[in-house]
Amino acid sequence: MSAGPDGPEDRLRRFATIWSRAVFPVTSTSSTRPEFEEQLLPLARRLSEALRARTFDADAGKTVGAALVTAHCTDPEALSRSLDCVDAYLVLYCGTEGDQEDQRARSARLQHAMAAGFAQALRERTLAEQEAISAAALKAQGVVAQALHATEARFRAVFEGAAIGIGIADLAGNILQVNGALLRMFGISEQALRSRNVMEWTHPEDAPQTWKLYDELVRGEREHYHVEKAFYRPDGTVLWTNLTVSLLRDPDGNPQYQLALMEDTTERRLLNLRLRYEATHDALTGLPNRTFFFERLEKALGAGEGQRFGLCYLDLDGFKTVNDSLGHAAGDRLLVEVADRLQSCATAPGEMVARLGGDEFVALTTGPDTEHEVDELAARIMNALVAPISVDGRELTVRGSIGIVEGPAGERSPAEVLRSADITMYRAKSAGGNRFELADEEADARAITRHGLTTALPTALDRGEFFIEYQPLVHLGDGSVRGAEALVRWLHPQHGILGPDRFIPLAEHTGLIVPLGRWVLEQSVRQAREWRERHDDAGPLRINVNLSPCQLTHPGLVQDTVDILERAGVAPDALCLEVTESALIGADDDLLKPLRRLAEMGVDIALDDFGTGYSNLANLRRLPVSVLKLDRSFTQSMQQFPADPVDLKIVEGIVSLAHSLDLAVTVEGVETGAQAEQLRILGCDTAQGWYYARPGPPERLHELALVDATG
Repeated sequence: MSAGPDGPEDRLRRFATIWSRAVFPVTSTSSTRPEFEEQLLPLARRLSEALRARTFDADAGKTVGAALVTAHCTDPEALSRSLDCVDAYLVLYCGTEGDQEDQRARSARLQHAMAAGFAQALRERTLAEQEAISAAALKAQGVVAQALHATEARFRAVFEGAAIGIGIADLAGNILQVNGALLRMFGISEQALRSRNVMEWTHPEDAPQTWKLYDELVRGEREHYHVEKAFYRPDGTVLWTNLTVSLLRDPDGNPQYQLALMEDTTERRLLNLRLRYEATHDALTGLPNRTFFFERLEKALGAGEGQRFGLCYLDLDGFKTVNDSLGHAAGDRLLVEVADRLQSCATAPGEMVARLGGDEFVALTTGPDTEHEVDELAARIMNALVAPISVDGRELTVRGSIGIVEGPAGERSPAEVLRSADITMYRAKSAGGNRFELADEEADARAITRHGLTTALPTALDRGEFFIEYQPLVHLGDGSVRGAEALVRWLHPQHGILGPDRFIPLAEHTGLIVPLGRWVLEQSVRQAREWRERHDDAGPLRINVNLSPCQLTHPGLVQDTVDILERAGVAPDALCLEVTESALIGADDDLLKPLRRLAEMGVDIALDDFGTGYSNLANLRRLPVSVLKLDRSFTQSMQQFPADPVDLKIVEGIVSLAHSLDLAVTVEGVETGAQAEQLRILGCDTAQGWYYARPGPPERLHELALVDATG
């Protein structure tokens, strides 16, 4: 850490100073306040390091909590003040400029661990003190009765001066003597306390074994027992204690008295309850958080036979727009109002609402009839969002998309249920939002597969899982092979060979299409060079490579293409880039500029899937294309005899228009000789399809081209 002005060490010291000033008044240490601060400094550093560690470990908090007890901070108020300081100042003075929400979450977990470490250390210390008192009592060898008559000064000193409550009773449960600490704990006079029998101190939250252990002790069958026990005070409040009861025997070894030692744990218990609440509830909305929700969901899924569950996963539509336009404070107020409305929708037994984070909420219903109840719950949620929400004087309309999962308990894990609900919610959002959808196993499987492919894509290229097949382009006039279209495939380790329709949209969505497209272009151009070197007598073979709309907007398109052609030693006229008609609909000059530059270099540009879009035919004049590729939908009717005359006229008109603009025409999807002949008659230039060859390895094209060259 830097020791410069206002550096990390300086801020750490400031945090330790604030901490020591808050806690010092409630400690029992003999140190001065500055000396106490020096004791806290390494503890502050331990918390700071845990807060900023790359791998978070909350156990550092347990160590700090235990160290507070060692430093004589045994009063529960010392822990409470310490936690308040950590909550208010740890992130402020010791945090980084990173994710503040993550650091606040780490701070909360450290506080919870501190409380646990403090409680454990304090209990161990108290038990040690209890054992010392028990030893002193037993060492008196039966002088307990004498102590009751004030004849045993040493035992009396221990008895009266102890910080924990001590009571002595006979084996019938009659209270004979209590010390001042016990009276203060109960808030009652000695006379009132001694008038009560031990058996009367029952409480509804007594553990089942509590009174069984008591009976065994007074019968002489056990020497002591330790339990956590609650007592009612006279004012109706509850006193929680760590209770140790020991059997005292006379000199002959016969059971004579029972000795109770009590540690007041009420404040610590309340503190733990507060920390538990904070750890399981969302700080902004007060709703149960992800941790609490998963506990409830796990319990619901583990219910017995005949029990079911229903889950609604809600994501607000357009919430990001509210945050971006009105600010996060307005977004928070909107979330609070939404949470209140959702809370009012889930009031029946077995129902709950939780916030998972951001603008994502879940509602859970359990019982034997959730098939019907979950639909009603989703409808109530949608209705609750209908009325506008007023934020900073603005009336905001809030809508949501809900994914519903319903089923019997015991069949799926919480993670599987939430994943299915998440997928279904996004299906509702993709359908336009403001609606709910029911989970569908087949749709889930498809979405999971898509997610798996998306996750595997970035490393697939590095692992060499992609390969290219080539489909010949045949001249309709003489039947010669003029080139081939490069078609990329993915040899997936689990799913086998995948066609481009399975992964190209995912590559476009993730941005991997640019490096993948560059790799395809590089491999294809290298293959074109090999064809020309090995089969020069077959005539020049051209390679057609598909260009994604995302690649069109990439600034390195032209330079990448030039570099690839130059490195391979291939002329630009050996390459044809295919761009779909839909990608160029309404294209402005900026989008067309790289295509024009490539066309000026000699690279052919083909307009792929022509006839499937809605472009104005007049646009053909301004597009830098030299080839039109007719979509296979125009040739399907030509498989029948006679062909549809309307389709023939359309194709004939397109061919005539293209030739008048000096454009060549290629037809896709040719599957029969009759189709090929009809297209030749109509004037089409080249064709591809299964009639000639299916996509295959480059060697197949070598063979076809060689056959053409040799006649």
